[in-house]
Amino acid sequence: MTSRLPGFYRLPLRQRQNVLAENVGFSISDRAALASDTPLELPQADLMIENVVGIFSLPYGVAVNFLVNGRDYLVPMVTEEPSIVAAASHAARLVRDGGGIEAEADPALMTGQIHVIDLPDAEAAATRVKRSAPRLVEVARALQPRMSARGCGAREITATVLPDGTLLVHLTADVGDAMGANAVNTLVEGMASHVVDVTGGTPNIRIVSNLADRRLARARARVPEALLRTRERAGGDVARRIVRACDLATHSPHRAATHNKGIMNGIDSVALATGQDWRAIEAGAHAFAARGGTYQPLATWRYDDGCLCGRIEIPLAVGTVGARIGSSPRAGLSLRMLGVAGARELAAVMAAVGLAQNLAALRALADEGIQQGHMALHRRTGEHPRPTPPTS
Repeated sequence: MTSRLPGFYRLPLRQRQNVLAENVGFSISDRAALASDTPLELPQADLMIENVVGIFSLPYGVAVNFLVNGRDYLVPMVTEEPSIVAAASHAARLVRDGGGIEAEADPALMTGQIHVIDLPDAEAAATRVKRSAPRLVEVARALQPRMSARGCGAREITATVLPDGTLLVHLTADVGDAMGANAVNTLVEGMASHVVDVTGGTPNIRIVSNLADRRLARARARVPEALLRTRERAGGDVARRIVRACDLATHSPHRAATHNKGIMNGIDSVALATGQDWRAIEAGAHAFAARGGTYQPLATWRYDDGCLCGRIEIPLAVGTVGARIGSSPRAGLSLRMLGVAGARELAAVMAAVGLAQNLAALRALADEGIQQGHMALHRRTGEHPRPTPPTS
């Protein structure tokens, strides 16, 4: 399989579907699901959320040219915003010509929180948690024997005294190939009584944290300056302007917010296509960007020895198994298209997409600006027939 499909965007819609299906090796049922105008039926939607009255559709596209860790990926993306898929594909081609993207992801460690209130002595309670931690971890692992049997489950328990005299207990668990929110929520709810037995006090909230800072994904890329050349500027000039734009994001939170929004354009689109909780991913990403006390860019670039060098680090709590994915026909199709072996590989690819999306945005800003290409794609919507309005 190759993700290098020159002229793919010029093909008619049905032909793009056929080229994709043949390239990926889709089964007959996968081909039918890809071509379906209604992959989600109303009765199925009615089981997913409350008060269902219809189905809201979004475009489902594929970004080409991605070479990550020496392997080709065709990347499914769901978004309503023009230029995202095109920009990701274009940046992936630039990076591909420079050797592709290197990426990896940490093990799937998620944190759950148990807040204990009404404590006469929070410091003493924290000390007791520290002393009891090995036993509490074993109790936690016994609560989820199937996870533990797969080599996952609880890993550690820590406690922190808060300024208001309450205690925050963190329980960290390896959730394997799942996103992990349900597993961790179940775990902390089950452990609350055991924690209170050790600490005293009253359990307050028990919930997963969406700041998955123990579950980071990283990607790196080097782009020779010659590949950045435009009709107006030399490649070295473009590279230096990209670095200056990135430096601006470190000094201005207003710029950093837009810088990171462009990254999330790509990551969220893949998250939607693969059935992830994109809201949790967004919350974790922005919290991570502000972890040092000031809001910072998630991706950074430097100019080194004739190459533009980029790096991204971002928390990505994603899964390749679970009810959320099973309830969405297109999510399973997307994962088969990607061919990822598990959640860590998916996170690595998503980090690579975020880095490519950032490169595309910065390159446009460093040259002709965002609007020229972006608005040209916006104008395409006027070329399509509008739905016939209902008659009175």
